[in-house]
Amino acid sequence: MKSLGMFFVLSVLALFTFAGVNAEEKAKTKDIVDTAVGAEGEIFSTLVAAVKAGGLVETLKGKGPFTVFAPTNEAFAALPKGTVEDLLKPENKDKLVKILTYHVVAGEVKAADVVKVKSAKTVEGGEVKVTVKDGKVLINESNVVKTDIICTNGVIHVIDKVLLPK
Repeated sequence: MKSLGMFFVLSVLALFTFAGVNAEEKAKTKDIVDTAVGAEGEIFSTLVAAVKAGGLVETLKGKGPFTVFAPTNEAFAALPKGTVEDLLKPENKDKLVKILTYHVVAGEVKAADVVKVKSAKTVEGGEVKVTVKDGKVLINESNVVKTDIICTNGVIHVIDKVLLPK
């Protein structure tokens, strides 16, 4: 009876251990797009819709590596009313792609590396400014709110504002 009780306790512990695998661990087995699609609470649903509308799914599922500064749904919602809807229209695809690729840096740049640079060249061709202020990292004027979501083809850093190229 004692061994049956121990078996039960170990089984429950194993269940909680495997069930407790967090989003970051799951992301390590998925590419950037699949990680964003499967994000808890669907915090990237607007970004995913934009990536699809921009025709960038296959690119961001590619070998990479890429670093993506990923704005949340709230970041997109903070844009002027109607902006997201306009960007998602087929006739605005070029503008949408320009904005989305401004959020992507070629190569895998983890948080420890981001703080060592003053700027980073984006896939769009422009540069984003990197600053550390009061212990917080900013990309242009956007706060990095979560770092180092490791994916099979790069890394995602979550930001609280949409980056707009000049």
